[in-house]
Amino acid sequence: MATSESLLALKRRARRINRVLAEKYPYAHAELDFRNPFELLVATVLSAQTTDVTVNAITPLLFSRFPDARHMAEADTAELEAIIKPTGFFRAKTRNLLALATRLVDEYDGVVPGRLEDLVTLPGVGRKTANVVLGNAFGVPGITVDTHFGRLARRFGWTTSEDPVQIEFDVAELFEPRDWTMLSHRVVFHGRRVCHSRKPACGACPVANWCPSYGLGETDPVKAAKLLKYELAPGSEPLLERLLAETHRAAEIRMESQRRVP
Repeated sequence: MATSESLLALKRRARRINRVLAEKYPYAHAELDFRNPFELLVATVLSAQTTDVTVNAITPLLFSRFPDARHMAEADTAELEAIIKPTGFFRAKTRNLLALATRLVDEYDGVVPGRLEDLVTLPGVGRKTANVVLGNAFGVPGITVDTHFGRLARRFGWTTSEDPVQIEFDVAELFEPRDWTMLSHRVVFHGRRVCHSRKPACGACPVANWCPSYGLGETDPVKAAKLLKYELAPGSEPLLERLLAETHRAAEIRMESQRRVP
């Protein structure tokens, strides 16, 4: 990893950022709705090139029709395509889901395996999806490198790589495995709410003091505050208060708030 910091200094700074993000987002969680490993696996495959909100909107119907791998393996292609069409690239995703479900039935008795080396052999499943499932459905530590995580890892100076696998390995050097899953949630939360791709809200960033990329975005605190999104956005104070008061219900509260917003 090309950096002027020593590895020890980088670890200390990285872990300080993680602690601050933990204080900022004690309600951070997987933003895909799921009740079991199969649902999370399917939802994560569907989340490629779309938003979690879109996926969450269609999965209730999807899983009412195809609640497990055996039902999905026998799904009518046209019906499956019609249900998942809002997520985009629905034909390719349908092919992957049918092949994935068939593989689960044929090789794993319809049960989602709990090992990365098995998960990455499934159609449509890469390391990112595998780590999402392992960390959130099986309690196995994993670093999930999506576009938000990769962007922030580079801005924080945790890596210089654009390759998701290399980013995962670089960041893994800096943290204890027990922190990997929640670190992933916190960094993604921060990327969606504060450290945006085009115009990060640097002046409203809680980790600005430890970020080598400070100044890339708006530094004026008043102007930066207007760039905040979701529960941090101006006017969303009641939602933020609820999330902070009931962190154990964060996913449910988020779903309620989304249903009220057209």
